[in-house]
Amino acid sequence: MPTTEANGQTIYYEDHGEGEPLLLVPGLAMDTLAWALQVPPFSARHRTVLFDNRDVGQSSMAQARYDIADMAQDALALADALELDSFHLLGVSMGGAIAQEMALAVPERIRTLTLVVTFAAGGRWARTLSDLWSARVQRMSREERIDELMLLCLSEEFYENAEGVAWLRGMMLQNPHPQPADAFARQLDAASHHDAKDRLGTLDMPTHVIGAEYDILVPVWKSRQLAELIPGARLTVLEACPHGLNVERAEEFNRAVLDFIAEPAAALA
Repeated sequence: MPTTEANGQTIYYEDHGEGEPLLLVPGLAMDTLAWALQVPPFSARHRTVLFDNRDVGQSSMAQARYDIADMAQDALALADALELDSFHLLGVSMGGAIAQEMALAVPERIRTLTLVVTFAAGGRWARTLSDLWSARVQRMSREERIDELMLLCLSEEFYENAEGVAWLRGMMLQNPHPQPADAFARQLDAASHHDAKDRLGTLDMPTHVIGAEYDILVPVWKSRQLAELIPGARLTVLEACPHGLNVERAEEFNRAVLDFIAEPAAALA
């Protein structure tokens, strides 16, 4: 099992394919299994590195609260261990917040930045939501937590496919490394305190913000705001798409990601 030590944490990772490196940063409660529909197409073009954040999957569980910047340092320590001097960077949801902090910390190492269904800042609203959600999660069974996450991340249209819903739910329940409720709460707390709004104007790498029109977890106006805060950022909004776009609309999402990443290299050719 490939792991590296970072900031007192043990970080599990996977390394697929060859080519220009692409580092994938997962969101709240996501582990490497969540990228199943991305690994084949991404690794066909890129050395694709995916990992579990602290407090999820096969990485270590934290013992105290932490911030998004701490998780960014975990990911950068992994990049260092794998000798990724520069790389394409993609973050989804909470992972997009982590990716922002990474890009702000080492802008010279980021070839392109892709920020997906994410946000520039949370604020008091997000912290209040975190407190309420965390308290509720402590009282829920694992099955109930999965059912709630699916409702928040998938569309009404997807739920009309009973077989698809049952298959995905079954796959999530069969995950051999379930996230404990207290670990979910720590990740959620870190995400709710994220605030890069006043610093994003310093970024100058090619940046692609991808939003989802029907996202009820991170509404699309958050993606529009994020794109406005980063000079020269491109905004793509996938129509009639929910928060879980990498699962429900994988082909469209993968194409948007890979086409943008390819542009700087094509411009130099």
